[in-house]
Amino acid sequence: MAAQQHDGGATDILSLLSVWSSNFTTQTTKAFSELRVYDYIRLVTIIGAYCLLRPYLMKLGAHLQKKQHQADSQSDQIEAGATLSANDLRGRKKQPKIAIPGVDSDSDSEDEDKDDWGRAARLRQRKFVRQMLEAHEQKLREEAEADSDKEIEEFLID
Repeated sequence: MAAQQHDGGATDILSLLSVWSSNFTTQTTKAFSELRVYDYIRLVTIIGAYCLLRPYLMKLGAHLQKKQHQADSQSDQIEAGATLSANDLRGRKKQPKIAIPGVDSDSDSEDEDKDDWGRAARLRQRKFVRQMLEAHEQKLREEAEADSDKEIEEFLID
């Protein structure tokens, strides 16, 4: 009995598909056979307008989608920044960043996630290196001035 219903269901689907295909072919042939000149002009105008406006509509859609993605990513970043670390919950206050002139802050960007361990030592090392460079530059300036003074003295003695 179930096999007979299955065969009947398959024939119903096939007959339905054949009806749909015959309706589609008759409707499309009738639609184009009964068109007047006015209808052809209207059809060409609509298709031409679509072809001309489609690139601009695509750009507009891409622009709106980009703005939506940016807004979503900003909200995700705000939510991610709002999370508390274990140290924040313990009451540990973040130390303010000390701006060092002449040094990029990008070098510490990787270490910010590690709660700035060793930051004071890095700052001391940078300060020491900077002082050594300044002392070396000062020494070079003094030597250059001394050399220029010797050259001037040579011209004055003669």
